[in-house]
Amino acid sequence: MPELASSNPPRVSHPDAVCAEGLTWQRKGKRIVDNVHLSVPAGVVTGFLGANGAGKTTTLRLMLGLTTGQGTTTYFGRPLPQWRDPARIVGVVMGGVAGHPRHTITAHLRMVAAGAGVPDSRVPEVIEQVGLTDTADKRLEALSLGMAQRVGIAQALLADPAALFLDEPANGLDPHSIRWLRDTLRQLAADGKAVLVSSHLLAEMQQLADQVVVLARGRVVAETSINELARVGSEVTLQSPRADELAQHVRRLKGTFELLDDGRAKIRGVNRFQVGDLAAEQGIPVHWLDEQAPSLEDFYLSVAEEEFRIS
Repeated sequence: MPELASSNPPRVSHPDAVCAEGLTWQRKGKRIVDNVHLSVPAGVVTGFLGANGAGKTTTLRLMLGLTTGQGTTTYFGRPLPQWRDPARIVGVVMGGVAGHPRHTITAHLRMVAAGAGVPDSRVPEVIEQVGLTDTADKRLEALSLGMAQRVGIAQALLADPAALFLDEPANGLDPHSIRWLRDTLRQLAADGKAVLVSSHLLAEMQQLADQVVVLARGRVVAETSINELARVGSEVTLQSPRADELAQHVRRLKGTFELLDDGRAKIRGVNRFQVGDLAAEQGIPVHWLDEQAPSLEDFYLSVAEEEFRIS
């Protein structure tokens, strides 16, 4: 057995804080997870997208060693079992809060803290961090879905882990709870944690994630950053009495140009600032200029549909 590493992972932005390679798992001869490679950097929120049944939860379980399959996952350069205190390496929010229904929030978190070797003094800190100080004596059986989700996050944060995995954390939450969740996860990433969030809620993920990985039929079919998605896929609409004169200049910048029947033009591959500068340089009047970034939903549907088409 290899010597256990220190309990404390490096608290720096690391390009491969968590790195899964070749994850594969099959059931009854069918591959549910198929050679998945996944990198979760520190300091950003990584969205793990896919329809229900795509294999997201199974992939997370493989990464955590809760399901046995092929492939490896390293945390700051080491497999999770080689860290002396795994709770300080990764915190997990998966499913509901597994505790006695008549235990209070405080009692439940103290029990979890004891099991993880975390001092009781940490319990009020995480309760305050998730905004439950005023309801710390509430029993688990009386919690709303949103409050239970906060308790789950508090539980995952007890040992102040360097990475955080959340499986469909926004399911069933009201808008207020979703906004709280988004702000909390973005702050945790800003604090340097590697945050991985699986979800099928695309509109919410567009506001939360810095980068996304798309899973379809157990395979990774696309990876991109939200900024890159906006840069590459945006569409500029221009209205000008001389719109057609811009075509050759746009194409010179590797953009595409489509002249519409009403005198407007649609341009892709060139942003609105470049189009505006081109028009000014050529003395072409512009009456209207707009840029529309593609939604994450459009991107997801395009890559997922392509995967189903070729399968």
